Amino acid sequence: MKNTYMQKKEDVVRNWYVIDAEGLPLGRVATKAAHVLRGKHKVTYTPHIDGGDNVIIINASKVVLTGDKLDKKVYYNHSGYTGGLRERTARVMKEQYPVEMIERAIKGMLPKGRLGRQMYKKLFVYAEGNHPHAAQQPVELKVK
Repeated sequence: MKNTYMQKKEDVVRNWYVIDAEGLPLGRVATKAAHVLRGKHKVTYTPHIDGGDNVIIINASKVVLTGDKLDKKVYYNHSGYTGGLRERTARVMKEQYPVEMIERAIKGMLPKGRLGRQMYKKLFVYAEGNHPHAAQQPVELKVK
C-alpha cells in the first residue's frame, strides 16, 4: 500500500503570480488569491505546510462590488478604548483605502494562527497598475 505524500517545508518551490483586479468582483479576486497563497492549486498541497506561492494584486482601486454593497457593506475597526468603534462603508474604503479592502477580504479566507500569518506575508497589493516585483518575473493569473 502506498503512503500519502506529505510535503516538507524545505521542498517548497515558490512561484510569483500577478492578478489584475481591474473590473473584477472583489470576492472573485480574493478567493483566487487565497487559493494560490494556501497552495491548493498544487498537487503537492499539504494542509499543515505553507506551500503556497507569492501573489501580487494590481489595480486594487478598480475592483468592483456588485449590488448595493458599496453603500450597505460596512467595515468596522475598534481602537480598544471606550467609544473607539469606527465604521466605514465600502464606498469610503474603495476610494480611500483600496489596498486594505482587498487585504481584509483575502486575510479572512486564510487559516487563523501562525500558518495563516505566514501565508499572508506573501501577498502584495497595489492600488495602481505598476509594482516593484518585475525582477521576480511574475506570471499573470486569470480570474474568471
